Amino acid sequence: MKTAAALYLSLFTVAIGTVPATAVAQVVPKAAIQSESAFSALPGRWVRPDGGYVINIRSIDASGKLDAAYANPNPLPFSRAEATREGNVIKLFFELRAGGYNGSTYTLAYDPAADVLKGVYYQAVAQQKFDVFFSRTK
Repeated sequence: MKTAAALYLSLFTVAIGTVPATAVAQVVPKAAIQSESAFSALPGRWVRPDGGYVINIRSIDASGKLDAAYANPNPLPFSRAEATREGNVIKLFFELRAGGYNGSTYTLAYDPAADVLKGVYYQAVAQQKFDVFFSRTK
């Protein structure tokens, strides 16, 4: 009886070990792949020629969250820095809350032909808008 039980247990173990397990594929959504490739042009050092203001984009994730910093020339953190894609246009939004900027924003679009970021700077303290652009430094 012990031998029969051992035999059945062995056969059961072999049978369990040879049953194929369900594989879980790691599928990256097509939108995430497109976003990553679309956003891949953004990292770099961008300078606003009318005052030497700098946006340094270190990296960007698939959701559009930017690891970026601002300098005027003193470094300031962005309270919000993100990119989105609307059709073929990559849009960037930056918000400053430090150093007396109190909600000032940059709303920019990436122009791949000219390799510039262009758009509007909203100076919250003065409540004024300015057309601006940033060129990539090499």
